[in-house]
Amino acid sequence: MPRIQFAPKPIQQARFFNREVRQRNISTIRRPALAVTFALAAMGTAPVPAQTYSVLHSFTDTADGAYPQGGVIRDSAGNLYGTANEAGAHGYGVVFRLSPAGSLTVLHNFAGPPGDGGGPTAGVIRDSAGNLYGTTAYGGIYNSDCIDTSACGVVFKLDPAGNETVLYNFTGGTDGAFPNGVVRDSSGNLYGATGGVGSDPDNGGIFELDPAGTLTVLHSFAGPPADGRDPNAAPIRDAAGNLYGTTSVGGALKNLYCPYQCGIVFKLDPAGQETILHNSAGYPSDGESPWPGVIGDAAGNLYGTTQVGGASNQGVVFKLDPSGNVTLLHSFAGPPHDGTDPLGGVTRDAAGNLYGTTNLGGIVSRACTNLGCGIVYKLDPAGNLTVLHRFSGSDGRNPYAGVTLDSAGNLYGTTFYGGAYDLGVVFKITP
Repeated sequence: MPRIQFAPKPIQQARFFNREVRQRNISTIRRPALAVTFALAAMGTAPVPAQTYSVLHSFTDTADGAYPQGGVIRDSAGNLYGTANEAGAHGYGVVFRLSPAGSLTVLHNFAGPPGDGGGPTAGVIRDSAGNLYGTTAYGGIYNSDCIDTSACGVVFKLDPAGNETVLYNFTGGTDGAFPNGVVRDSSGNLYGATGGVGSDPDNGGIFELDPAGTLTVLHSFAGPPADGRDPNAAPIRDAAGNLYGTTSVGGALKNLYCPYQCGIVFKLDPAGQETILHNSAGYPSDGESPWPGVIGDAAGNLYGTTQVGGASNQGVVFKLDPSGNVTLLHSFAGPPHDGTDPLGGVTRDAAGNLYGTTNLGGIVSRACTNLGCGIVYKLDPAGNLTVLHRFSGSDGRNPYAGVTLDSAGNLYGTTFYGGAYDLGVVFKITP
């Protein structure tokens, strides 16, 4: 594997409607007893250092949007950019900018099909000219192949003046549907993943969209046992043009806890040739269902999370080296001391520390139920996990995205629920 030199990127999130079904299944049939979970959690986390947690914005379900499912990115002036899944002027979600002073500006109100996208489930990326790029999970051209005729999703560009261009309308055919974020190369090509059209024969794929608007399907997943199925995050790209990512199911290995196979980590070379780098084996020795994507370091190691699996079947943080060896850096143990369901992937600093969120775990209360509201964590190179924040509801709850790290060590992120109106927040953690 060539040396991978990536700048950390915000991790893109999966389709919300699929995840909700999956979480209900996991919470009812796949988890070890909580009594065991609590004991393991108490042994597995470090004391919480002094942190300052701030809610930068609570969404109101009006002009500012609601339910931010994707994460945020940050520019050199300290502005944050992201998306909200619903509300806004037309009810289809928004793209927003949040200033360092906490002032939120809606840059675009999605209008929905047939002329625009709707329901962005991932955040945005930004080029050096200040243009934003992203996807919506539905909207665009109406097509009976897509769920409830809500259309199949779009790739969009938003210039600094707020003018939107729909770069591509998915049709639900061989090009796929329900895109979930993009990454961009220096030539302006965009790369992303689609989840098919939601039925069993459609396993999703990886696409390239050139600046002229021509979409090329680089790989269509074949499903188990030879291949993965259902990629839920955009891939990352190295300097040689190879793409790396995950599928949440599929692959060669399954057990009682993952009858549809446990998911894979894959590599696509510039010619579209796929190599399966790891077949997840699931609980208890391995992770299962790598829902977000991966990040890489300069030595060619890949880092990511799985939604479930690991010693307590509550999810893991893993490292995959260039030889294909997987190390479980942390097995989540669940509430009240630890998180569970790490859906947002990880971000890495120069010292090798990893930072992320879990959708559940942490504080158990009326607001959070017995599954908890989620946490923000730090994992050092020795595998010691520190809980930086446990969400309680009023300060946000249930983050679906990871966090963004600035040069001063501040972390920024979103929660899907919680805050003043239980419609999600943008938050900051200062070390």
